[in-house]
Amino acid sequence: MDTLSYKTVSANRKTVDKQWLLVDAEGETLGRLASKVAKLLRGKHKPSFTPHVDCGDNVVIINAEKITLTGNKWDSKTYSRYTGYPGGQRTTSVKELLAKNPERIVEKAIKGMLPKNRLGSDLFRNLKVYAGTEHGQEAQKPQAFNLKDFK
Repeated sequence: MDTLSYKTVSANRKTVDKQWLLVDAEGETLGRLASKVAKLLRGKHKPSFTPHVDCGDNVVIINAEKITLTGNKWDSKTYSRYTGYPGGQRTTSVKELLAKNPERIVEKAIKGMLPKNRLGSDLFRNLKVYAGTEHGQEAQKPQAFNLKDFK
């Protein structure tokens, strides 16, 4: 037997095949959209997945303003941040963030599902989110990707 045929192939930056995918967020539930897109960014859907390498695809999300939330999250969900000063805790509701910057809602949900290290920061740079149908990645020719067929 040839023992070389049993070797595990580990991907690296040069051997990774990255694609551009276009995801339409219209009518999608926020958490389900975020978990599926995080898998695409991480590369877990590929047979050549390697945990310590950025082997995921570049993802462009359009219609971020048309996402849905379940239950009464439109009224109760808040995002907190801290300014660094005493008494500097600030909260923003989902409705306020949707009116001000709808892309940020989707970005925060996806970023929370990526690793909390340098690899996660690199993976997050492969994500582009746009509120409307127009996006700036026409030159990359992203392929439309249906999240309903993806688990």
